[in-house]
Order: sequence, then C-alpha cells, then structure tokens
Amino acid sequence: MSIQDNLTINEKKVLLALEELRSAVPDKLEEKSGLQIDAAMQAAFMLQEKELASVSEKVLERYSLTKEGEEYKKTGLPERQIIDALKNPVSLEELRSRFSPQTVGIATGWLVKKGWAKVENGIMVPSGEASEGKDEKALSAFAGKAKTLEELGADEGTVKDLLKRKLVVKHEEKFRTVSITDAGSELASQGLVLEEEIAQLTPELLKSGAWKEKKFRPYRLDITPKPLYGTKIHPYRRLIEQMRQIFLEMGFTEIKGGIIQSSFWNFDALFQPQDHPARDMQDTFHLGSTCQIPAEYSGKVAAMHENGGDIDSCGWGGIWDRELAGRNVLRTHTTSVTIKYLADNPEPPVKAFCIDRAYRRETIDPTHTPEFEQLEGVVMDKDMSFADLLGLLAEFYHRMGFEEVRFRPGYFPYTEPSVEPEVYVEGLGWVELGGAGVFRKEVTEPLGIKEPVLAWGLGVSRLAMLKLGLKDLRLLYQSDIDWLRKSEICKI
Repeated sequence: MSIQDNLTINEKKVLLALEELRSAVPDKLEEKSGLQIDAAMQAAFMLQEKELASVSEKVLERYSLTKEGEEYKKTGLPERQIIDALKNPVSLEELRSRFSPQTVGIATGWLVKKGWAKVENGIMVPSGEASEGKDEKALSAFAGKAKTLEELGADEGTVKDLLKRKLVVKHEEKFRTVSITDAGSELASQGLVLEEEIAQLTPELLKSGAWKEKKFRPYRLDITPKPLYGTKIHPYRRLIEQMRQIFLEMGFTEIKGGIIQSSFWNFDALFQPQDHPARDMQDTFHLGSTCQIPAEYSGKVAAMHENGGDIDSCGWGGIWDRELAGRNVLRTHTTSVTIKYLADNPEPPVKAFCIDRAYRRETIDPTHTPEFEQLEGVVMDKDMSFADLLGLLAEFYHRMGFEEVRFRPGYFPYTEPSVEPEVYVEGLGWVELGGAGVFRKEVTEPLGIKEPVLAWGLGVSRLAMLKLGLKDLRLLYQSDIDWLRKSEICKI
C-alpha cells in the first residue's frame, strides 16, 4: 500500500492546500482546504506523524492591569503615596489616621524593601532618594489592550513582582503554524486523488452491495488510542456518600447544623470544663460575636459544672461563666449538632447521624488540615448498652470493607466508658479512626434525657486516605485531574 493510500481525504485536502501555501496559520488553512478549523488541524497533526507536515507552536505572553492596578496607576503605588507625603519622621499610628490601615500595611514593607524609608520603634523615617522605580514605569506604560514585556519596556523580574502584588494579570496566546515538508511537497506534486471514504459499514451499503465500489478509510492498528475517562464522582465524595448510605440503610436519620455554634453547645453542654485545653486559641477558631444561651438548660448545666447537680457527681468545681458559654466559635466537632438534636428530641428512640465539616486551628501538613469532615452519630433508647455500641461500629467498618476491627480503651470528657475503634490495614497495622462511648449522665441529665446514649465521632478523611491508598491528606482537596481520572471506582 502506497503512502497516498494511507492518507485520509482530509489529510489530502490539507496537503494540497499546503502545497500551494507552503506554510499557513490555522485560519488560512481552514479557508484554503475547505475544512472546519478543528478538522484541518487534526489532519495537520496526522500529517506531522507521517513526516509530511510540521506544526510549530509559539506562546505569546501579554499582561493587563487588574482593578487594583488601574487604581494605583491613577493614584500611585501605596509606598509612593506615603513617601511623597512623608517629609519628616511620622509614627505608624498617625500614618494610619491619614491613610487607610490597609494602605499603610502594604506600603511599609515596600518602603523598607526599596530603601525609601525605615521603621524605628514604630516611627516611619524617610531614608534615601525615592526615585521612580521600574514597577512604577511599567504601570504607567499600560494603556488600553494587554501588552508584552517589550511593549511595556519592563524586565521579567519587575512584572513578576507586579503579578505577586496582583496588580497585573498574565494572558497567554498560542499561535500555530503548519508547514509542508519536502516529503509532503514531493507527494503532493505527484497528484493526490480526492475520493469519498467510508469509515463505517451500514446495513444499506451491505444490502445494496455498494460497499464493493467504495473506498474505506484505512485504520492504523499500530497506534494506541488515547485513553477515555468516563464521568465519575470525586473519590472523596463517593466515599462520603457510601458512609451516608450505610447509616441510612441501618435506619438512622441524617441531621444538619450550623457551622457557627455557641461555646455552650460546642463545649459546655458536653460537660467539657471551661478551662479545658480544647478551648484554647491553638485549637478553636473563636469569633467576635456572642449569642443567647438557652435559659431552659443553662441553670442545670451550670449546676452540673459547679457541683455535679442532682446526681452522684462532684462536677468540675469553680464558678461556671455564662458569658464564656455565650461566645460563638466555628464548631470544633459535629457533636455540637447531635447534642442539640438530642436536647430537642429527648424522648426515645433516637437514631441520628451527621456527616459535615469541623474546624480547628491546625498547621497544614500531610496529616492535618484546619477544616475536615467528621461522621458523628448517636443512638438513644431504653436498655442500650456498651456492647450495642461496639456491635454497631463493627458493622459499619465491616460494610466499609475492613475485615478486622478492634476497640482500644480511650478517654473523652463527655463519654464513659470510652473507646477508640481501630481497623487493620495491610502494611500499616492497626489504625485508629475516631472515638466513641456512652454519654455521661453529666451530659444527658441537664437536657432531660433519661435513657442511655451511645455516641461516636469518626474521622472521615483518615478513613478515606486508607481506602484510597493516600499518604497526604491534602490530595483529597486538590484538583489533580490526572489523579481524578485514574482513581478506581471499585475493585473486582
């Protein structure tokens, strides 16, 4: 079979167009070949594989001002505004009254970096000559449409600084040129026959016998086709939905609650002492707002904290601070949602769960993030026992695909007895996945709950890392399209 026989009709049209044009941009190639631009470029790339044409690509970078950049072009950069008004040393406090605190905050670092001023004991002191900088010249060169570095008369370092300051934005334009090679020119000069090609047999062609007179498009069996990736749910979302479905099938009711919770529901109602380390700024996002604590529970919760209320408990001692209980926080766990649900529904039976985000002041690393998902649940009914809790959690983990489950004694301020469920993972050993226990009477009694409450809080992201074979928690939240495409939906 000759080379010409291996060419599709579109490839022949493009080759004939290139024989006349020698080289062309996609628009011109579309016009000359009579093909749509996508079809023409697809044929050009196929010709390139056969070394009959070549496709070159050039990326042109242009820059334009952001809204903030436009403003500073008119008013001057923050450091320029301040240095022009700074004739003598001035305190930062006074500068903030003359300019906005944001402007002073931005300008201070750049004034020092550029050597225009220095800060001594809270005083801004001018130093050196504040001549026009490269960044200011680049800003003034912007006008109208986006410009290249050459049009701006700026170097890469200057524009890089402007990009970091979000004063300019970069636009990339790709320009392609298709050229014919010597081999392609030689083949085109021999004459190419354009005739209809059939890519697929139809019943009509078979019945009529017309297929015998037709030319079929050649297929290349030596080329591996590009992989096709079907649409699918994000792996993390898929696992969360699997967990949700398990609890729904087990007869639980799904509940939701606000991200912002009072310290009362997040801590106090759970019998966490007001000086507990979990309330420290290192763990909790404290908000500036407050709310009214529920009057029907506050007195009983206060008594329980101070002296153990009417049950056989000594409480935590001291004086319970109602003002502290009314301060709002970003919920540190979804237990704040389930405990409020129990208070609103104190009569048995209750079976409820919540899968939602919680927030803590954590340094981001492979195993920690400041926001994370938690699976929280409660069962409240007559004659509920610790054994029922262990059986329920074991059933959940078995349904999630973990064959070996065990429970290790643990401690939590609001449950007794308490355990930490663990699953066995090949290569890792036993891995702890959360906490569980039976709510103490110090928690249930002030809310009018008379029956035992089984409760648990499980780490969703840690469970997902084990199921997906990840070593870095951050991958669950990154838009890595390659990982999303190749992630398995199931294993057979």
